[in-house]
Amino acid sequence: MEKNIFEIMNEKQLSTENGTITYWVNDFSEQGYALIFLHGLTADHTLFEKQISHFNTQFKILCWDAPSHGKSRPYTDFSYSNAARHLHCILEKENIKKAIFIGQSMGGFVIQTFLKQYPDSAIGFIGIDTTPFGLSYYSASDKWWLRQVEWMAHCYPHKLLVKGIAKSCTYTKYAYENMIHALKPYTKKELCHLMGIGFAGFLDENCDLNIKCPVLLLLGEYDKTGKVKQYCHNWHKKTGYPLHIIKNAAHNSNLDNYEQVNLEIETFIRDISDIY
Repeated sequence: MEKNIFEIMNEKQLSTENGTITYWVNDFSEQGYALIFLHGLTADHTLFEKQISHFNTQFKILCWDAPSHGKSRPYTDFSYSNAARHLHCILEKENIKKAIFIGQSMGGFVIQTFLKQYPDSAIGFIGIDTTPFGLSYYSASDKWWLRQVEWMAHCYPHKLLVKGIAKSCTYTKYAYENMIHALKPYTKKELCHLMGIGFAGFLDENCDLNIKCPVLLLLGEYDKTGKVKQYCHNWHKKTGYPLHIIKNAAHNSNLDNYEQVNLEIETFIRDISDIY
C-alpha cells in the first residue's frame, strides 16, 4: 500500500489570537522557491495528497488545514484577511520568501487576498476551480445569493448535506471518499456556518486585483459548483490568463484527475523557470 505522504511530512502549528493553525512541510532543504497548496472550503490538507506525493522530492512544500478547517479548529473570527495574514506568518516562520501558490476553490480566495497584501511573495499562481477577484464579475444577484448560503444549508438534514456537498464537487469515487472524510468532523451547525462565512467572506475582500506574477487557471470539465465555470471563462477572456480544462473531473479536479493536474503544474513550473 502506498505510504501516506503526510506521515513523512512535518506537522507543525502556528498559535494565533484566533486559534491554532496546523500545517505540514517537508524536509526539502535546497534553496529556491516553494510550492504552497491551499485547499477549498470544507476540505482539508489531504485534498492535495496526490500533488504533494508527486512533487515532494523536487521542491519545498507547504500545505495547511485552513483556519476553521480540520485540525485548525477551533478558530474564531474567520476572514480571508486573517487567513492571508496568518499564512504570511507561517511562511516567515519557515523562511519561505518566494513561492508558487496553488489554490483550489476557496484556496484561490485566500491566495488572491494574500496577493493584495504581499504581492512580491509569489512567482506564480495556479487557480484550480476557483473564481476571480474583480468587481465586474459578480452581479447584484450573485452577491445576494452568496449571502444566503448558511441558512439554506440548514434546510438539509446533516447526512444529506454532507453527501450532497461531496457528490456535487467530485467526479470519481476516490475524490468523493476524500471529501466525505474531510466533512466528517463537522457538526451540522459548524458545517453550515463554515459554508456561510466562506462564501460571504469572499465578498468582504473582493476588489479589482492586478496579479503581478504568471497565472494559470485549471477547470474541471464537469465542474457544476455554482457559477465557477462561467466565472473562469470570463476571467480568462478579460485577463488572457491561460485556462486549461481538466478532463473527467468536477470541482475537486486535482483529485479527480490528478495525473493531468500534476502535468499542468509541471509545465507551468517549467515555463516560468527561465524567469526565476
